[in-house]
Amino acid sequence: MTIHAQALLFDNDGTLVSSLASVDRCWRQWAGEYGIAAEEFGRIELHGRTAAEIAADLLPAEVVPEAVARIEKLEVEDVPNDGVRLLPGTKEFLASLPADRWAVVTSATRRLAEARLDAVGILPKTLVAAEDVTRGKPDPEPYLLAARALGVDPARCVVFEDAPAGLRAGRAAGMITVALATTHQAHELDADLVVDDLSALSALVTDGAVEISVRP
Repeated sequence: MTIHAQALLFDNDGTLVSSLASVDRCWRQWAGEYGIAAEEFGRIELHGRTAAEIAADLLPAEVVPEAVARIEKLEVEDVPNDGVRLLPGTKEFLASLPADRWAVVTSATRRLAEARLDAVGILPKTLVAAEDVTRGKPDPEPYLLAARALGVDPARCVVFEDAPAGLRAGRAAGMITVALATTHQAHELDADLVVDDLSALSALVTDGAVEISVRP
């Protein structure tokens, strides 16, 4: 299968990098600090959602801003503690793309996203973060904003995601979706193409498009 596109939009955690261990330890510490029972916390989906949405599910509204600032601080401070690592194929795939043809679209705050990306040497020209939108994934707003920032028709964009919520956002934006089976089983991912990770793909850049192919 070959996909032709003008812009490539990447989720960060679980797509370009992995910070699952950091997310788990930081959020568990956070939950303990706010007196949230382990059983209640265990029912909450963390991956692919903004911290504000997660905190709002667990805490009174008046506590949420302070709680969001606290989890951001914990996660940023955890980055140097092996809090992030590159996923297979990320560096090579991004290196094959012109800087104005791709963007990172994350549910993390800008401060946290930049800390994690900087730690692994990824410097996107375009970054859409949690505070840039009013509605996070699975709403299409984050991906539509990225398409506008790159000046590309949404129908000519490809979304790379590992989370069902992000894939729903990409589809709702009218974009082609590529799922990476890094945090979910392949059968749980509804996308135009499902691969293990970015090492399974190659990109050929032409004047008018990027051709994305599955490696033989």
